[in-house]
This record gives sequence, C-alpha cells and structure tokens, in this order.
Amino acid sequence: MSDNSTPHLSISFDADQVADFVAMVGGRIRGARQQQGISRRVLSERSGVSQRYLAQLESGTGNISVALLFQVASALNVQAEQLLNQTNTTEPEASEFFRRFNQSTADQKRQALDALAPVVDADSKQNRICLIGLRGAGKSTLGKRLAEELDTEFLELNQLVEEQSGMPVSELIALYGQEGFRQLERQALETVVETNTSLILAVGGGIVSETETYGRLLQKFYTVWLKALPEEHMERVRKQGDERPMAGNPKAMDELRSILTSREDLYRRADGLVDTSHRSPDESLIDLITTTRQLIGS
Repeated sequence: MSDNSTPHLSISFDADQVADFVAMVGGRIRGARQQQGISRRVLSERSGVSQRYLAQLESGTGNISVALLFQVASALNVQAEQLLNQTNTTEPEASEFFRRFNQSTADQKRQALDALAPVVDADSKQNRICLIGLRGAGKSTLGKRLAEELDTEFLELNQLVEEQSGMPVSELIALYGQEGFRQLERQALETVVETNTSLILAVGGGIVSETETYGRLLQKFYTVWLKALPEEHMERVRKQGDERPMAGNPKAMDELRSILTSREDLYRRADGLVDTSHRSPDESLIDLITTTRQLIGS
C-alpha cells in the first residue's frame, strides 16, 4: 500500500545490530558477576553452564538460548529481562528495585509507579478529558453527554484510527496484528493532542496495557476510569446487540473477570474514578460531571 497513514511494519536488522545486542547481553552478565564478586567458575557451578560457554557469552561471541539465559540469570539472582533490556537495569540499585517491586503488594506497586511518574504540569492537560475502562463501562454513552454538558467535542480514538487508516479496527488487527494497530493508535493519540486543547476522548480498554501510550494519556489528559462489575460490562455489551462476548465461549465471564483483575492497578492510575455499577446513565452522568469539574477546576 502507498497510503502513508498505514503502518510500515517490515523491520530489518543487519549483522552489526545483532552482534551489538549479543555483546550487550554478555556485558550485562559479566557486569552482574563482577558486582557480586564471584568468579566465572562459581557462576558456572551455580548455573550449570560451562565456563567456556560463559567466557564466549561474556565476550559477546556466544549466542545464548532462552533456557540457558534463565539459568544464568537465576544464578546471578537477577531477572532475565534485566539482561535483555536495552537500558541498563543490572546496576545494584536497579536490581534491588526489581526484587522489591516483584515482592510488593498491588498497592505498593501502584505507589511506586506513581512516585516514579514524570512530574506533569496541569497546564499540559488543559481541558482534555479521557475516559478509560473496559467495553460496556459507558464511555461512549456518558462521553457524549458529558461533552454536551461541557460544550466541547466528543471523540472516540478508535474512530479516528479508522478514519486515518481507511479501514475498520477489526481489519487493521487482522492485517497488521495488535502491534500494528497499537502503532496507529499511538499516532492517532498524538494527532488528538496536537489539534485539541479541549475535548472528551474515549479510548479502548486495552490501551492501558501499552506503557508508552498510556503514559502519554496520563500526561496530556485528565483521565477518568469508568468502572463497572463484570456482569454489567457483559450485559451492556449484549444490550448493544453484540453477542460475540458469550458466543461459543462458556468461560467468557471468567475471562472478563481475569482481564479486569489484571488491569485494575493500571486503571487505578487514572486521575478520577466513577463507579457505574448499579447506576442509571443519568446517575452516572451526575457523578462524572462532578468528578470532571473537580479535575479541571471549573
């Protein structure tokens, strides 16, 4: 396709790039070993990987398998992903942070993420409001009515993605996969930020799992999580005439509960929360208007 709005997903790597990455991993292992003051022989005994192979690995000439990398990481008491991350996460402070973070409660993890979040100037958010939450929470219904109340524009990010790409979201995902769709989603979000200082935006439920995109949302929008019980999410979607969530899937409700649980900490990073459970649209709208006015100070 020649349309510039569609993502270019073909990525090529030359031999030097691969060699640099392998060397980086080897250097991380060597650095972690030296920081702990252990010899290559001791690391070999702990990990079950030969000294000869470790020497090749540390010199950047050994192409380690995932299984062996896990063994070496475990022997060094670091997370395997720390050795692969292209930012340096094997420094003592970073290793300790990873260890403590993984052992923390959900509330402690949320506090740590909030503490490390970039300082955001309220002016950078201006009068942009973003509604987040799973499908069926009421983002479209309440978003439109909130926009009318505040006399501003309402926009659904998925709709903008479709306009910019010229095809439905379902076709985009089928053609480019989730990665391609998320790339287009991020581009559409940047368009919204650049062209709007005041609006109500509704986004897909999974956007919070995209670290960079969600971070951008939190920086540039006052975010409100529209929360609901799993049963209400499902029932509202069905009332919209979409039977797909339950069609041929007896475990659909369990899967929905699992998604909500896995994303709850991410949703809670929003600036505000409106629980629409057991609430009529009118009641939820009153709550949303109150929350929004508190956020934007009007």
